[in-house]
Amino acid sequence: MQFERLEVTDVVKIKPPRFGDARGYFSEVFKEQWFRENIADVGFVQDNQSLSATSGTVRGLHFQLEPFAQGKLVRAITGSIFDVAVDIRTGSPTYGKWVGAELSAENGEQLWIPAGFAHGFATMAPDTIIHYKVTAPYSAKDDRGLLWNDVDIGIVWPVAAGSAVLSDKDKMQPRLADLPRCFDYQHSKKES
Repeated sequence: MQFERLEVTDVVKIKPPRFGDARGYFSEVFKEQWFRENIADVGFVQDNQSLSATSGTVRGLHFQLEPFAQGKLVRAITGSIFDVAVDIRTGSPTYGKWVGAELSAENGEQLWIPAGFAHGFATMAPDTIIHYKVTAPYSAKDDRGLLWNDVDIGIVWPVAAGSAVLSDKDKMQPRLADLPRCFDYQHSKKES
């Protein structure tokens, strides 16, 4: 597997190898030992899947508080998304910064987003299905969010604000300037 650490600390794009012929392809999309040695020494407790029927659907930006803070390993099974992570770790040199990557069924790439980041995505094709592994179960009381189009963050989404398909909850999330302290930055050995 190949991987690339992105500009925002600890977010990693992963490209599993594909072996193909006229029938299609085969790919090992997750190897626990490799992941622990190269990306993050974490365990996954749950796999989630979502379908977005409409292109231009935006989900996020979401995160959970401790003790249910989630790291996420995200990939597209069908269609494609623009996947985004925003650093919300107080004291981080990249606090408030974002990175994004296109994840598609075609490219097979994945994005690792550790706890301490808000996560969201915009679909770029109809009937897009994403699958993601998480390091903690869902907790409704610890569920939080950040406004997807906060101008202070400045995410360059592939969908215009007026045409984005959003849940009522995601339309009403707080801006970064109004977000209380949620996570503290701790320097990682993998950053060095």
